[in-house]
Amino acid sequence: MSGKINNLYQVQKKDMPKVGAVLTDAFQYDPVWKIVFAGESNKEEKLLAFFETPIRYCLRYGEVYSSSENLEGIAAWVPGDLADMTIWGMIRSGAFISGMKLGATLWKKLKPIFKQLDDDRKENMKGKLYFYLIIIGVASKFQGQGFGGKLIRALIEKSEELGTDIYLETETEDNVKLYERFGFKVAKKIILPNINLPMWEMIREPKP
Repeated sequence: MSGKINNLYQVQKKDMPKVGAVLTDAFQYDPVWKIVFAGESNKEEKLLAFFETPIRYCLRYGEVYSSSENLEGIAAWVPGDLADMTIWGMIRSGAFISGMKLGATLWKKLKPIFKQLDDDRKENMKGKLYFYLIIIGVASKFQGQGFGGKLIRALIEKSEELGTDIYLETETEDNVKLYERFGFKVAKKIILPNINLPMWEMIREPKP
């Protein structure tokens, strides 16, 4: 299929402990999750569980890749028709167990945020074939060295071959500019409920 994807390392279940740690480190200064997790007890454990949840889901229903076996960066995506993480899907993938570690109070904070994002994604991508890039992150010591770009280019190459869009959300203007260089366009800018922080929803269409 894709030459660039063949040059990546396909993440496996045995990599899960390190994957969670890499993503927790990658998003340590993320404005959205920094506020959501502020004041939480067992914060580190909950952050690990939070980032493991979509990875487990994507291992079952999509694809998870790293730049190499060293796991400098991680990218996980699913086909658009499997973008909704249903309870049954979470149970079958093992994501439900990770999700339960977050606790009821944290889920109460997260629920309106994810509902907004899910509703918008369905509206933005209605009737389209697409990949949903659920998460992409690079460990802090490897940032700025091209590992994230390597992962994005591989997904772009695959989407071009199949003629499908790519959809993602991002929380900072710097990331918006980065994704725009890869051909993404802002579909919508929103203010997340309860925490009053911005989120940009972005789409990349395949070239004609």
